[in-house]
Amino acid sequence: MQQTLPDVEHGGALLFAALKAKRKVLVCGNGGSAADSQHFAAELVGRFAKKRKALPAIALTVDSSALTAIANDWDFEYVFARQVEALGRVGDVLVALTTSGRSKNVLAAIRVARKKKMRVIVLTGEKGKALRASTDVCIVIPSGETARIQEMHELTFHAWCEFLERKFHT
Repeated sequence: MQQTLPDVEHGGALLFAALKAKRKVLVCGNGGSAADSQHFAAELVGRFAKKRKALPAIALTVDSSALTAIANDWDFEYVFARQVEALGRVGDVLVALTTSGRSKNVLAAIRVARKKKMRVIVLTGEKGKALRASTDVCIVIPSGETARIQEMHELTFHAWCEFLERKFHT
């Protein structure tokens, strides 16, 4: 895990810079990673442990009407990409979680975010290391076990929450 620490620190710095510049964080993932997306966004908007100002974050996994309409009218592959297209702006950050590194809808969201000149942070497992080429920060958990990958993803975004709370503490 020690080899991931520089990437985790870089991700935290990137999130801080964007939030300090009044940009927002969009978060996406499937299954357990969808739950983690919601968890991370909620920690930013609400709080992690300390009282501080709310930080702008949106989990792209929670709007069932948008998700089902996009999946029905386009394809499930575009459920996150269409939301990034609609909500993302230059300087915003997309945090994409994909334990496999192969989730088509997450990859489509990354492509749209790059076109919009957003910053992209990916949390993935060892099979997703090729995503380094298309992201600003790629945190690769050196495991192929979904449960272990997700546990480390949660540890990572909790570390970011703690870091950001120290920076934005009121």
